[in-house]
Amino acid sequence: MPDSPATIGIVIAGAVLAGFAQGLSGFAFAMIALSVWAWALAPQVAAPLSVFGALMGQLLSLFQVRAGYDLRKIAPLVAGGLIGVPIGVFALHNFDPAKFKLVIGTLLVLYASYGLLAGGELRVKSGGRWLDAFVGLIGGALGGLGGMSGSVPAIWTQVRGWNRDLRRATMQVYNVAMHVFTLTVYAETGGLRALDWRLFALAAPAMLIPAYFGARVYRSVSERIFQRVILILLLFSGFAMLYGSWRRWG
Repeated sequence: MPDSPATIGIVIAGAVLAGFAQGLSGFAFAMIALSVWAWALAPQVAAPLSVFGALMGQLLSLFQVRAGYDLRKIAPLVAGGLIGVPIGVFALHNFDPAKFKLVIGTLLVLYASYGLLAGGELRVKSGGRWLDAFVGLIGGALGGLGGMSGSVPAIWTQVRGWNRDLRRATMQVYNVAMHVFTLTVYAETGGLRALDWRLFALAAPAMLIPAYFGARVYRSVSERIFQRVILILLLFSGFAMLYGSWRRWG
């Protein structure tokens, strides 16, 4: 409930930070917002709120960054993700999502640490669209678990060697599709009942301006800086997932 000043401050702070991160990177809203909102909001409230916020940020920056779209490469990721979202929602209600987040979080930390410290570039050219779709499925499952659909595809577009604009455009289109479908599944399964819409009224305006400026900063950074920003956000995402798993078991 947004009755306490502390709760209001935490909701607004999370929205501001997450909005800027998403505007800059093309993803990352949920993982930044949830890491802040977890201190004041229950998971069943924070998860749908983060998906709504992420969708708003994606739609805003979608029209600001127009270059790089290639539907032939984006489509397999989206198709796989649409299969993955119901799997993630089902797991959220029937299994322990902390174990899944523990595995994914560990992989994110290892990959991002390697990229930042070693400076090496992994490249995978094989597998074709079926492998792209499988990666999309994993991202969709994470989206169903809490709106964090962008982290795994962000790694994959880098591993595929796609340029900055194509990676950014792919993550945006992919995440819009995942967030819309996740909210649809949440609505059908009763996942939106716990959402306090007063919180959304606080978060929405707080994240819009930072998202706009984040998208403007994106257009001024180099390929190398963009890559390091993505790796840092992936590292943060991995630690956030590990921390969430630890809290669940602790």
